[in-house]
Amino acid sequence: MKLTIFIFSLLLFASCSERVNKEASSTSSDAIYFGGDILTMEGDSAQYAEAVLIRDGKILFVGPKEEAINTAGENPELIDLKGQTLLPGFIDAHGHLWMSGIQAIAANLLPAPDGKGNDIASLIEITNQWKATNTDVINKTGWILGFGYDEAQLKEQRHPTAADLDKISKDTPVLFLHQSGHLAAVNTKGLEISGITAATQDPKGGVIQRLKGSQQPSGVLEETALFAPAMDLLKKVDDKGNEALIQAGQKSYARYGFTTAQEGRATSVVCDAYKRMSEAGTLLMDVYAYPDIQMGLDYMKTNGVQSDYKNHFRIAGVKLSLDGSPSGKTAYLTKPYKVPPPGMKKDYRGYPAIPDTAVINNLVEEAFKNNWQIITHCNGDAAADAYIHAVRLAADKHGNENRRTVMIHAQTVREDQLDSMKILGIIPSFFSMHTYYWGDWHRDETLGKERAYRISPTASARSRNMIFTEHHDAPVAFPDALRVLHATVNRVSRSGDIIGPDQRVSPYIALKSITAWAAYQGFEENLKGTITAGKLADFVILDKNPLKIDPLTITDISINATIKEGKTIYNK
Repeated sequence: MKLTIFIFSLLLFASCSERVNKEASSTSSDAIYFGGDILTMEGDSAQYAEAVLIRDGKILFVGPKEEAINTAGENPELIDLKGQTLLPGFIDAHGHLWMSGIQAIAANLLPAPDGKGNDIASLIEITNQWKATNTDVINKTGWILGFGYDEAQLKEQRHPTAADLDKISKDTPVLFLHQSGHLAAVNTKGLEISGITAATQDPKGGVIQRLKGSQQPSGVLEETALFAPAMDLLKKVDDKGNEALIQAGQKSYARYGFTTAQEGRATSVVCDAYKRMSEAGTLLMDVYAYPDIQMGLDYMKTNGVQSDYKNHFRIAGVKLSLDGSPSGKTAYLTKPYKVPPPGMKKDYRGYPAIPDTAVINNLVEEAFKNNWQIITHCNGDAAADAYIHAVRLAADKHGNENRRTVMIHAQTVREDQLDSMKILGIIPSFFSMHTYYWGDWHRDETLGKERAYRISPTASARSRNMIFTEHHDAPVAFPDALRVLHATVNRVSRSGDIIGPDQRVSPYIALKSITAWAAYQGFEENLKGTITAGKLADFVILDKNPLKIDPLTITDISINATIKEGKTIYNK
């Protein structure tokens, strides 16, 4: 996700009134779960327990039911799973909790199966319907807002233009944010308010797309070119809007089984919102934040990293972003895109977010020097090259013991890069959901079959005995843990093609990537990630065991409850 999404979403929820129910139900002091598959996620293969005893939000005992009863205090609460499956609560290896409520407030432009934005006419119709019932949002932000269009899935196979969006309004600016978060489309009024004309040059790290044969902006803005409309929105933000967004995000995450959420590129304003909510006791789950190292360097030097949560919040490290999105054709590759964007030459390879490698090297070194864990967005293999080089330099200078450096997305990493990542201890956090949402697009448009079949190369990582994590990058996708699992295991695209059969992994390994390994990535393996005595009583209850069904039906599993430290924060 790019900075522009942060700015955009900060405003978007200024009028959001949705709240998570604070009346989270709780168990008694001692409670025993039994009567179903209790999958502990310990070890390299599936291990089950008969019962789990919890006390004061922690796991006290795991083992035989009779022994659990004997260990418990007087009159423990007995919770019969009735054949359901109990797992450790899911851990968000990379996402943006603060922004994940976008779909709830803006016009939902997502294509099927998550929405109905399948052609440009539909986008216009959906937004006009939204406009009629969301005057409060429009009045507070000054913009008509839509989120989630994807030209890869539109019938026209192109971005909507300013002329298209003018059909929604010529007097009020309109902004459609691309599903990737790396591009947007605005109407003519939006271009006017943003000060973007034919004479406006492309900003560093961004592109203003032009109408064919002219310099006239088409209305489509890439990467840093989004800053202009975003800054206009930024003026309307307030503390209440930030907190409303976080509340909506918590509700969404809990519904999908997450007990730990990541704020994957935080501003100081957002961190302060979390701190206020932490002090007020309104965070229902653990949130670990990574402030943007470029924007928040002074903030980090003042606040530093917290190894322990304070009322469910901590600053865990820093975030760096080095390129864009492969689906939006802005990721930085070493080889050209199969089909370049309109107006680009055949050798177009995308572009870096930070063109100066010395700047990248200095930022990574800053993290190492201060002992801040660094997680870095690299979609393209050229961006990955730059990151690996910077990590190597910093490690040589400052040491590299147990840093758990992370490459976020790592979608097009090559085999030689995985070798280097293993040596340097860089954990890949893959985005295998792309195999479903954009697998066909990558095969036919962006990468070609050979490279597309290697996106998020989980099996290649495992062949090197590397751990990896998987994520949803909400709000790019819903924080849907089961779709994450399904994509990691099956790699089936929208059309039914298997995007890289040799990169599939087992359901158990996929579960590890959002439980035990995700805990390890965040330095939380002693606190969560497995059902082990002494750890937090963070659980998710499923109606079926993912290890005992046809893998192609994983997305049909129901999440029946989410439990954070013994308290039920979601109950279907």
